[in-house]
Amino acid sequence: MALEYPESLKYADSHEYASIEGDVATVGLSAYAVDQLGDIVFVELPEPGDTFEAGEEVSSVESVKAVGTVYAPVSGEVVDVNEALVDTPELLNKEPYEGAWLIKIRMSNPSELDKLLPVDRYRPLVEGE
Repeated sequence: MALEYPESLKYADSHEYASIEGDVATVGLSAYAVDQLGDIVFVELPEPGDTFEAGEEVSSVESVKAVGTVYAPVSGEVVDVNEALVDTPELLNKEPYEGAWLIKIRMSNPSELDKLLPVDRYRPLVEGE
């Protein structure tokens, strides 16, 4: 089964995605990252108000076979977290791009988006093309 990578998103080479609306980036894990982790059983999220620099660890995701680190694709302040994932972490396996976003960050430096990859550069990275 081919994994999906929505064209409207920007991707980090560490496999996070960012969906941009104004100065807020909705951050989650790409279908590739979720597929590599396997069945996800636990998600640790930061608190609203926490601030991060691009590339800093913001949370972790545990599956039956590994622990994955989630990095901030952009710098800024966490303005929302997806509390639904605390009780139902398996949502990540079912819908990584819709209901299973992790955090929303108000960007302090939107120019960092230029370092993220469009889908046509991310897909070959994960599909080995």
